[in-house]
Amino acid sequence: MPDAVPPPPGQPFPGNPSPENMGAPVARIDGRLKVTGQARYPADTPLHNLAHGVMVTSTIARGRIRSLDTTAAASVPGVLLVLTRDQAQGQLTAPKFGTGGSTSIQPLNEERIWHDGQTVAIVVAETPEVAREAADLVAITYDHDTPSAGFDASGVEIVDGAGASPMYPEDPKAGDFDTAFKAAPVVLDATYNTAAQHHNPMELFSTTAEWNDGQLTVYEPSQFVAGWRAQLAKQLDMDAANIRVVSEYIGGAFGSKGPMTPRTAAVALAAKLVKRPVRCVCARAQGYTTATFRAETRQRIRMGAGRDGKIRAFSHEGWELTSRPDDYVVGGTETTARLYAYGAVHTKVQLVKADRNTPGYMRSPPETPYVFGLECAMDEMAEKLGLDPVEFRRVNDTQADPVSGKRYTSRSLMRCYDEAAAAFGWQRRLDAGVWKTGAMREGDWLVGLGCATAVYPTQVAPCAARVRLTADGKALLQTSAHEIGTGVRTVAAQTAAQALGLSVEDVTVEMGDSALPAGPVAGGSVSTASVCSAVLKACGAIRDKLYRAATVNSGPPATPESFTLRDGMAVLDSGRSAPLSALLQKLGTTQLEEYAEFAPEGSAPGAVEQLRQGNPGIMGGAKGPVLMYAFGAEFVEVRVHARTGEIRVPRMVGAFAAGRIMNPRTARSQLMGGMIWGLGAALHEMTEIDPRHARTVNRDLQDYLLPVNADVEGVEVILVPETDTEVNPAGVKGLGELGNVGTSSAIASAIYHATGRRLRDIPMRLDTLLQLQQT
Repeated sequence: MPDAVPPPPGQPFPGNPSPENMGAPVARIDGRLKVTGQARYPADTPLHNLAHGVMVTSTIARGRIRSLDTTAAASVPGVLLVLTRDQAQGQLTAPKFGTGGSTSIQPLNEERIWHDGQTVAIVVAETPEVAREAADLVAITYDHDTPSAGFDASGVEIVDGAGASPMYPEDPKAGDFDTAFKAAPVVLDATYNTAAQHHNPMELFSTTAEWNDGQLTVYEPSQFVAGWRAQLAKQLDMDAANIRVVSEYIGGAFGSKGPMTPRTAAVALAAKLVKRPVRCVCARAQGYTTATFRAETRQRIRMGAGRDGKIRAFSHEGWELTSRPDDYVVGGTETTARLYAYGAVHTKVQLVKADRNTPGYMRSPPETPYVFGLECAMDEMAEKLGLDPVEFRRVNDTQADPVSGKRYTSRSLMRCYDEAAAAFGWQRRLDAGVWKTGAMREGDWLVGLGCATAVYPTQVAPCAARVRLTADGKALLQTSAHEIGTGVRTVAAQTAAQALGLSVEDVTVEMGDSALPAGPVAGGSVSTASVCSAVLKACGAIRDKLYRAATVNSGPPATPESFTLRDGMAVLDSGRSAPLSALLQKLGTTQLEEYAEFAPEGSAPGAVEQLRQGNPGIMGGAKGPVLMYAFGAEFVEVRVHARTGEIRVPRMVGAFAAGRIMNPRTARSQLMGGMIWGLGAALHEMTEIDPRHARTVNRDLQDYLLPVNADVEGVEVILVPETDTEVNPAGVKGLGELGNVGTSSAIASAIYHATGRRLRDIPMRLDTLLQLQQT
């Protein structure tokens, strides 16, 4: 999202009721590089004698390769290599599925076909055009088995989600749900469905690999270069010290470039065999099957409440699609089980294993689908009780976890509702009759207003950083963490500048290179909190040395609190001051450099070393002795054409509380982008799967629907001040994944208010409304 226009000096940033606990709205330090084309993305890296690879992918979803004939492909002038199982055998160790690897399938290690579009060969040639022509000539015959495409297909396997993955050890439960549900005077039992969704980043997926004297360098858009280096070392059976992964800029990620796909090691092997650098850029269609996606879910929610509006029993069951070999668990009940004061709680997650590629992370992976079901159910129960949906949430607000009893470090949910409702004009719905559907109309357009909660766990991870301060008042900050468009490069510079008394322009930030100090995965909304905490620690060590230099043998004693750095000067409250250059000279140096390692409270010993080995070490959320979450409230206005069923969303207002806001400008952009993403999930995005062949049908931007400018009208973001000193040293709650969590539910609520028709499946499109009208 573009940055907003900054306010006049001395005035709060637009959407902020006050500047409390918020940093300066500094423009992105890499913004000019990006808009002028000077920012170098991995596939733009110039390399001498570069060859080009094109993947050959399967045309069936289940079976085996009977024969693979490369004769015609190899005969095309300019072809250097057709990499198949024959050439790769014994040279690629199968990846391990988990936080670092997207799947356990290593397509060049076996003849079995696990899913549609599985990589079966890579053609390497002098030019992309030659490689593409030759790839089309690879002749493959298959032994074809009937695939299982999804939930209702025959042949799927259903297994418990709890314990299937270390990320989801158990189903949250509390009390006797069955008894409480049966005794509740008002009950709800409903099923909700969320569709599969695919990443469509502007930057195509790519890998560029180069070998020099046994040293491998990989240029690839990545959210976790430290983890990828460790994964590559395992798959290529080599020392990680001989591998470097570079991803300075990323053109869209949000989970799709988090875990490493098998393509990376295969392209590295191809480069080794041809003894030249090789670049492989996936076609748009190949991104649908060789990268991860958001799994479809089916959810059943049962809720029982008293006439006083208090929820007495809550059950959330989920079925999630995954691949045959890998147990990817979405597990959104981890959050929904804790969101309100339910009384008794029952949850259960089950995996439906089908002949599809392994799903993975997509912006707010568990919360987006599961909170859709919960918040729709909250809306339906509020109607059954005759309560205003906002007040129903207020009645069931809680400052403690109903499952474990642990308290929240801070929870400003109802303040978010109050501020968003006032800005949105929610009173208009109350005046019209809170549950009087179809009461608001403008010509042929039925108007509806809806709301929903946004929530995301506050997490933080180990991080290392190096900061160097020189006598000329300049600083260099280094960490292998990533700038994926969220603004972390800018807030890291702001953090260092504020700590060292410099301007942001005087801080240079280097990121996205595994040769730098280990940084966290750019996922789980951990980047700002983790990086800034490490930077603060490194800058603190520099400040300590400067303080000692400024106060030794220089008059009355001073305390660290009386010592500040400002405009290249060290200043004491007594009025004494000295330039940085003089203090460095006093220390016998021209620069100070400090390396710092930050590990969250409760981390295992050696957390940063584990980070270097590919273990993100993420802490927070429901883990630990207290609950750490960020909250928001989203309100939408929906217009539905009474005759055609066309759905429009002219207004969205969101209020969000996320601890210290390091930069209101970049934060607002992230939250606005998240709400628009939620709009797309609600009304547009759906991966269509052929149920007979388990093949993706709409694998391009012509048929995969996404919101465009005409779909996005008014989006207002309110940053609610919140101070939380417990979550991490920086006081930051990640917000990059917060904004899109409640949007779909709010839109469903508004559609019901406009039309009187409940839509429990997303995406919600005009054909769905027309079908309901016909029935």
